[in-house]
Amino acid sequence: MDQDQSQSPMLEEIHRKVSVLEERNLELVEESRRVEGEKRFVEGELIRLQKELKRLKAELERLKAPPLIIGQIKDILADGRVVVKSSTGPDFIVSTSDYVSPDLLLAGARVALNKQTLAVMGVLPPSLDPIVVGAEIISKPDTQYDDIGGLQDQILEVREAVEDPLLRPELYKKVGIDPPKGVLLVGPPGTGKTLLAKAVAKQTNATFIRFVGSELVQKYIGEGARLVRELFDLARQKAPSIVFIDEIDSVGAKRLELATSGDREVQRTLMQLLAELDGFNPLGEVKIIGATNRPDILDEALLRPGRFDRIIEIPMPNFESRTEIYKIHSKRMNLDQSVNLEELAVKSEGATGADMKAICTEAGMFAIRDNRDIVTMIDFEKAVAKVLDEGTEKAMESGPMFA
Repeated sequence: MDQDQSQSPMLEEIHRKVSVLEERNLELVEESRRVEGEKRFVEGELIRLQKELKRLKAELERLKAPPLIIGQIKDILADGRVVVKSSTGPDFIVSTSDYVSPDLLLAGARVALNKQTLAVMGVLPPSLDPIVVGAEIISKPDTQYDDIGGLQDQILEVREAVEDPLLRPELYKKVGIDPPKGVLLVGPPGTGKTLLAKAVAKQTNATFIRFVGSELVQKYIGEGARLVRELFDLARQKAPSIVFIDEIDSVGAKRLELATSGDREVQRTLMQLLAELDGFNPLGEVKIIGATNRPDILDEALLRPGRFDRIIEIPMPNFESRTEIYKIHSKRMNLDQSVNLEELAVKSEGATGADMKAICTEAGMFAIRDNRDIVTMIDFEKAVAKVLDEGTEKAMESGPMFA
């Protein structure tokens, strides 16, 4: 019994030491897991830093590379070398890098030249001015032919000259004639010239490029002519396309013998426009629409057949046209039974399509002012007086200011 009592403390001591060792073992296992996790993290971080170092080295090498000079190919020799004109001025006969495909080496192409050897290192895409690139209308206008009132004859002429050659060119081939190159829309302001061009763009699937004539007038010599050249280059690239030049009188005015330097620059732009309309490079599936309210100041060379083959006059709307325009602009309005559109057309003698649209808008504003959702005849009569009568008085009052 004394022996059993003496062994009991020894067993307890053994159990205690085993327990301590087990706890220590658990701690070591946990520590091993933590170290293993840190090792994986460090390895991943090392791989990331190695990739970052490789990227920075490549970026450093790229920045250390010598700059390239922009040039233009003038001729290609039989031995494979090319004649280039660098941006610094003189012409050089240089070799070409093996990485450049010979098919891309064409006369007139823009190329990148090595700064030291002037060897052709690559072919650059053609450069277009941001003004020209921004002229392309990506989303088609919402205007349709049904939104234009009183211009049935003019719509027919535009469709024959612009729309049919693009959509049904076989008709002209069967007859054996060339379709018109361009159409000039002539008429007072607000009669629907721009509206008609928008409807053509909506009806066809052609690329619509809109330019205002004043945008072609630039400060420096040759810039306006360059814009015209790039504008037609873009139109040929995007063919079939329609080029709409609004307010063409700002660049197509008559050429005078006595002219300032600014007038001479406008004349250079006009001559480039004439060359593009009637040059050696065929326009193909490119149609031109011009618009102006001052045909009396246009240059005769711009009006001759072969450039603007068809001149379409957009007249002031007559009684029937005014009635139809009122129907178009009021079809979405909540009208009272008292509204008589024919009577409005009589009272709107001398109004343009833009005036009648403003009259419909003003009539709706009068109804909103009185907290009504129905537009009455009285609202239209007030609108006619405001748009036509007050507009005439303001124009007469402001006349001396611009004299």
